[in-house]
Amino acid sequence: MNLDPDETAVVVVDMQNGFCHPDGSLYAPESEAAIEPCADLLEDARAAGASVVFTRDVHPPEQFEDAHYYDEFDRWGEHVLEGSWEAELIEELRPRESELVVVKHTYDAFYRTELEGYLESHGIRDLVICGTLANVCVLHTAGSAGLRDYRPILAEDAVGAIEEDHREYALDHAGWLFGEVEPRSAIEFVSG
Repeated sequence: MNLDPDETAVVVVDMQNGFCHPDGSLYAPESEAAIEPCADLLEDARAAGASVVFTRDVHPPEQFEDAHYYDEFDRWGEHVLEGSWEAELIEELRPRESELVVVKHTYDAFYRTELEGYLESHGIRDLVICGTLANVCVLHTAGSAGLRDYRPILAEDAVGAIEEDHREYALDHAGWLFGEVEPRSAIEFVSG
């Protein structure tokens, strides 16, 4: 799979201490295992001149106090609180100064963020998506991208999950309904 780096962004979803570090409240070993493949993908993208975007799931402590229905703290417990160590991106995947970091408050990185405006202004059409969790923020961000007519490509071996069957479900669902699923090794950035 050859992608034009001028029209491609790698989107690294929620590779944060709270999810990827053993001391994180929602740590999953599969999320930690996704660090190295994500780093390899970033290295290739940066070398080719493709855009790189990171997302951070961040919750103000009072975010869900007046929620009618949507309450992540009820489902997951308090996690990645604003200003906390858990909310920081992991040390191994630090953004460069020129790379966008999208702070989001839901599973979908497009919801009430600057992501779509950034992609439009940079002429991005294809998104290579990696990160965690496969069946939560990765899936919802990729689905939202597809609905906005971006081409979401999930790097299957650079996606973390709590359980392997969650990962398999998410990748199968994405490949069937709105995107493409490829091994990281098959994704290449080649100028037009």
